Amino acid sequence: MVSQFRVAAVAVIAAMCLTACGASDKDDGSASYEHAPTMNPQGGQPGPPATGEVADGAAGEQSASSQPVSTFAVDVDTASYGYAKRQLLSGQRPAASTIRPEEFVNSFRQGYRQPSGDGFAVSADGTRLPTTHRNANDTARLLRVGLQTRAEPEGQRLDASLTFVVDVSGSMAEPGKLDLVKSGLHTLVDQLRTTDSVALIAYSDEAEVLRQMTAVRDRSALHGAIDRLRVSGSTNLEAGLRLGYETARKSFRSGSTNRVILLSDGLPNVGSTNATSLVREVQEAAAKQITMMGVGVGSDYGDKFMEQLADKGDGYVVYVSDAAEANKVFVEQLPATLAVRALDAKAQVEFDPAAVASYRLIGYENRALSASAFRNDRVDGGEVGPGHAVTALYALHLRPGAEGHLADVRVRWQDPQSREPSEQNLSVTVASLDREFSSAAPQLQVCYAAAYFAEVLRASQYAEEVQLDDLFRLAFRLGEGDQQVAELSDVIRAATKLYK
Repeated sequence: MVSQFRVAAVAVIAAMCLTACGASDKDDGSASYEHAPTMNPQGGQPGPPATGEVADGAAGEQSASSQPVSTFAVDVDTASYGYAKRQLLSGQRPAASTIRPEEFVNSFRQGYRQPSGDGFAVSADGTRLPTTHRNANDTARLLRVGLQTRAEPEGQRLDASLTFVVDVSGSMAEPGKLDLVKSGLHTLVDQLRTTDSVALIAYSDEAEVLRQMTAVRDRSALHGAIDRLRVSGSTNLEAGLRLGYETARKSFRSGSTNRVILLSDGLPNVGSTNATSLVREVQEAAAKQITMMGVGVGSDYGDKFMEQLADKGDGYVVYVSDAAEANKVFVEQLPATLAVRALDAKAQVEFDPAAVASYRLIGYENRALSASAFRNDRVDGGEVGPGHAVTALYALHLRPGAEGHLADVRVRWQDPQSREPSEQNLSVTVASLDREFSSAAPQLQVCYAAAYFAEVLRASQYAEEVQLDDLFRLAFRLGEGDQQVAELSDVIRAATKLYK
């Protein structure tokens, strides 16, 4: 049993440092374009102070004539799918408020081509809707936009200064919480480079520094601090996060990756429970030189709080539902990396009103931005690591007889070291979406199944367009030879028993 916890726990910690998914050659028929980034578009000058950056009506269908531009902060979170999977497989309905379709989509490998240098490779492809989709007519299409960063060459990452903030409150006594975390931290310390450094903070009623920033070469001292983690008291996450950032700032290493990593079930009950104001305060104090990651654990999990921490803290959050999944993440994903490839990454799709009548970005409601925020570098975007893939899925309707230019896709980000902005772009044609669903790239079909499964779980107005039985059959077929997709079919099948 100890060895099982050890392997699974390593995966939990590794998930904080892993990239999203591997890359391969681009799908046949997809558009893809890469060149050296265009530096300092429009002079790279910041615009006016960021106000009103959240777009109105982000969740609904938009007219391309009146609102042709869709803009959002890039998001690589996957916690929503992981948590929903755990609940469904245990016979429970997840709360609709915890379902975010973009996190379902981004939980699956896409196979995008990597760029040869820094920045992003941008891809786009599409399809007609399947015949099982209700209200699908000759103008209905699906557009997949993919952003891919280059993986970190082995042995070339920057040294890392990691401040672990560990929840040791009473709720962490549940099996698979603190015991998993402790075992994983022990093994991670054994695997980090001697030039890396680690600090350890524990919090319950109050926060305590169990170990100031210590070079990994002193492994015995770090192991001793990990052994001192004990469950007790309430959950004062505010105190833990404040002390974590204070510790990280005091030991900040220029030219290294500096992170605060929170391990918690996200259920604060003492101190501030306002994630937005809390993270804004600590991040402003850190001057954006320290990024944050979150790992959610446990059957009782504060999804909303952890998501807000990630969105506002220039980081992302993952959720590990069980030992088997944690082990899979560690074994199958790319080797652990602690680097950051892009800061404040934002994507923008501008549809051609001559070709597109209406469109809808599936998910990303919490990440929607106004069009003017795209080149306003004071507006937060998302953090993207090496080898990360980001996918956005659009449902759209063409104008009758549409042909030629469909849309322009843009991505903008800042260099993690220099903070210089760069852009990449891609032009998409109507013809690239004109294929039957059954002949579309398998990864695109998986995106469709995952996205509309999420629509059913969150009971959106688009849920009635699909049947869970149809989504199950699609995922089951696509899961042959792909264990990750096969697992999706198991989750959908579990949902069919709960959503009658």
